[in-house]
Amino acid sequence: MSFFPGKDPVPGDAFASDAIQTLIIPRSHDVGGFAVRRALPSSRRRLVGPFIFFDRMGPAILKAGEAMDVRPHPHIGLSTVTYLFDGRIRHRDSLGTEMVIEPGDVNLMTAGRGIVHSERSPEELRGQPLSISGLQTWLALPESHEEQAPAFENTAKDDLPTFAADGTSGRVVIGEFDGLRAPVRTATDTLYVDIEIAPGGRVRIPARAEERAVYLLSGEVEIAGDRFAPDQLLVFRSGDEIVVSSERGAHLMLFGGAALGSQRYIWWNFVSSSRERIEQAKEEWRTGRFDIVPGDEEEFIPLPER
Repeated sequence: MSFFPGKDPVPGDAFASDAIQTLIIPRSHDVGGFAVRRALPSSRRRLVGPFIFFDRMGPAILKAGEAMDVRPHPHIGLSTVTYLFDGRIRHRDSLGTEMVIEPGDVNLMTAGRGIVHSERSPEELRGQPLSISGLQTWLALPESHEEQAPAFENTAKDDLPTFAADGTSGRVVIGEFDGLRAPVRTATDTLYVDIEIAPGGRVRIPARAEERAVYLLSGEVEIAGDRFAPDQLLVFRSGDEIVVSSERGAHLMLFGGAALGSQRYIWWNFVSSSRERIEQAKEEWRTGRFDIVPGDEEEFIPLPER
């Protein structure tokens, strides 16, 4: 969803914990009646594992007569991951996919050499107040997969493994955690976990993943004696187990994985290891050489003038 004109995130205040490598406070931007907070990319941190983009949508209630209408737009060189806590979004893409994303499902759309999609409030729900709350993240593809054929995969909430221990419960969205592995397939080692900490609970985050971070969705947490508030992105130092506790309860997303090992460029909705490839994609969108989205052919987002 990089069509959201969000500003770059800003660094957070100084902190004492040696466990935290970088603290980022996302910039918030109002989009059609609800807030979007962008945590990645940041001037201080471009990627965490393969995650090159991290947007927090809402939570918000759209008034009756309002709706989310993201017109068709293109992507290359990445996989988008849409994960909702509340609300529903109709996804359509140039592969002919059409489905309504439900809360707790994982929508993984791999752009590869190029895909076009739209995201809108379902027509049958319009005319009443609509809730929206969730995350959209992008996974940069390894160079060997940047030009692969585009693909789409939806994994239902009930097919994702869950865990509960030490006052903590959660769902493994992508990758492996607490001995559980999600069935979602990715091109590189990826970690994405939805965690809720009950009052007085705690969760241990092992050092297995090369790069790790958490985004605090709600509540306060304590890490190595420091407290952190909601809507902050905490990037952990590698190599150490991290213990996250909460006195009053908290909700957070753990994410990361293996570092890509090579530079990525990002412009609008395009990600690539090659600047030239991004220029090519810009020209292809400008001249109408991407595929259309069946069922949503009348509108599109023009190439930004920048």
